[in-house]
Amino acid sequence: MQSIAIISDIHGNCTALDAVLSDLASNPAEGVVCLGDAIQGGPQPTQVVQRLRQLGCPVVMGNADAWMLTGHETSPTETTTEKQKQVRDWQLAQLSQADKDFIAAFKPTVEVALEGGVNLLCFHGSPTSFDDIILPETPEEEFVGFLGAWRGRVMTGGHTHLQQIRRLGDYFFFNPGSVGVTYDRHQPEENVQLDHWAEYAVLTSHEGRLSLEFRRVPVDVDKRVETLIASGRPYADSYAAQYGVRDS
Repeated sequence: MQSIAIISDIHGNCTALDAVLSDLASNPAEGVVCLGDAIQGGPQPTQVVQRLRQLGCPVVMGNADAWMLTGHETSPTETTTEKQKQVRDWQLAQLSQADKDFIAAFKPTVEVALEGGVNLLCFHGSPTSFDDIILPETPEEEFVGFLGAWRGRVMTGGHTHLQQIRRLGDYFFFNPGSVGVTYDRHQPEENVQLDHWAEYAVLTSHEGRLSLEFRRVPVDVDKRVETLIASGRPYADSYAAQYGVRDS
């Protein structure tokens, strides 16, 4: 039996990552792959780098971490705000050069051999672009355009912070959700509330049988907010308010 935990979109939230790692300690998998956007945005960039170093797992480069390192905008649909740029400056000041070099070494894709001769292809948005967006309602023609050339594999990508699975030929694509920033994307943009849990998935291969488990792990929101407020991250108060908890 072979099991692989797939984590994604930690976004500098080590409190949530620790909740996932604690859950994995109780319900272990043999390996871990991270699908990117591990560092950017949150109050604990150096702590997340440290955990990933300790795990020694492959990490895919996501659009947010690439932007954090370079400042180059690549998305045709997303524009960074002045607030995000200030958070970027703060995060870069927290990271050592060794931390930045570690992040810069994240891979465009990662492929893992599963039992029975099947491979798992891991990426952030799609195999060719970390900016590509795959949603449950993405038209089939567009979905196949993103992934069709890689048929014959199980595929997993992050980016949308949404647990989902879609069939592609004899195999399937899945998104494990977000470790650090889960939310209902159908909320009004001006009043987004963040969830009080972390998400990931475990893929298991055994004697030709594939199984996929989506996991949702409770996170101590009070601890998360306290860490955020104490971090010195710009706009910490407004970020904390998105958890439905405000600093007194």
